[in-house]
Amino acid sequence: MPLSRRRVISGWVLATAGPVLVVLGLSPWEGRPGPSFQALSLLVLTVACALAGGLRPALVCALASTLLLNYFYTPPLHTLTVTDSADVVTLLLFLAVAVAVASVVDRAARRSLQAEQARREADTLSLLNQTLLRTDQSVASTLQLVCETFAMRSAVLLRKGDEGRWQVERAVGDDPPAHPDDADAQAPVSDALRLVLRGHPLSEQDVRVLSAFATHLSVELEREEIGRREEAARRVEEGDRLRTALLAAVSHDLRTPLAGVKAAVSTLQTPGIEWSEADRAELLAAIELSADRLDSIVENLLDMSRLQTGAMTLNTEDVGLDEVVARAVGSVVNPGGVDIDLPPDLPDVRVDVGLLDRVIANLVQNGARYTAPDDRLRVAAKAADGCVQLRVVDHGPGVADELKTRLFQPFQRLDDAHAGTGVGLGLAVAKGLTEAQGGRLRAEDTPGGGLTMVVELPCAADDHVAMEQR
Repeated sequence: MPLSRRRVISGWVLATAGPVLVVLGLSPWEGRPGPSFQALSLLVLTVACALAGGLRPALVCALASTLLLNYFYTPPLHTLTVTDSADVVTLLLFLAVAVAVASVVDRAARRSLQAEQARREADTLSLLNQTLLRTDQSVASTLQLVCETFAMRSAVLLRKGDEGRWQVERAVGDDPPAHPDDADAQAPVSDALRLVLRGHPLSEQDVRVLSAFATHLSVELEREEIGRREEAARRVEEGDRLRTALLAAVSHDLRTPLAGVKAAVSTLQTPGIEWSEADRAELLAAIELSADRLDSIVENLLDMSRLQTGAMTLNTEDVGLDEVVARAVGSVVNPGGVDIDLPPDLPDVRVDVGLLDRVIANLVQNGARYTAPDDRLRVAAKAADGCVQLRVVDHGPGVADELKTRLFQPFQRLDDAHAGTGVGLGLAVAKGLTEAQGGRLRAEDTPGGGLTMVVELPCAADDHVAMEQR
């Protein structure tokens, strides 16, 4: 494994200048017998060269140290001639030991560096495996992780088109490359997709890790495609279910009020019969009731269709709840009546007035359907946690906890009862319209029995700030 440029330079500096500096530094110790002290000092320098710059600088240092030991410390001094055979053996042994030690130190240093690189590579791969197991991990998050891991300016997924042109599929960072030739590093993701980086060239080991990133990106892209297909299949299934339920509703629930209208009109038009004013008023009231029921069913069907297709348009404004609640409650027939409890200091809400009117009317109508004729509904509101909570409270039979999640599904009735009173869209439409305005709708038990529908609506901007200050 190659050492860094900085380490190699430092090793060569030690190899060229170090032996001379050591000899000059040891010149005051002229009285020491033999070159043993100087030899040990130069041997330490050779080891330092091996640690810093590798084997080659260490070999040069060992050779230079041998020559300096011969020239300055081996008789006759200041000459490369050696008269004593013992000194020749000593110098050769020094050179051999220096080369051997330098080789061992260099090999150990490189293995240590390789082990550190392998550890970092293993840590990176482990992190990749962990991110791949996370279902919320996105392709953009992985590209950002690539930039952070390799200290790159940008990471890009490039897709090769049919005409051979490269197009940016996903990108993070600054100044992303638009072509593989402009990248500092790259790895194939698939036949037509490539991961390219801009910042600096990568080593061979880093390229292997980058290939692992490319493999993970391929899996994440495949997972995204599977998710899109599942979502498309879910929408098709939901549409089929709604169409099937709608056909069932049209075949029964829509025909019921139409049959009532037709029967009343046919009765009024029966030839030869003179109806009294009371009978005529009763038949006309039946026609109006059936028409209102038909109008409510059609409006709910249209609203659910707009919610399912995302075609709902909003016209939000800051309004007070008193007028909206009074108008919505007044449009619903409830034999027992409705009690309205709205505090005078209730903050304004930011809503679409028409949609909120439909939400309240549907909730009151639903509550009236399951309330005894001699009982009264209650509509109350209060400010809480930066929003306004509107409650429609009934004291009917209530709903079991395990059934509360089904309340807001389309074409659902309480225990699938009361067929003919509607198509089971009131609560589903109310929930959809509430969430379209940025609110929430939930069901909870009424103390003493019954069901309470809680509508959380966003406060107007000024009132929200004032509530936070309080």
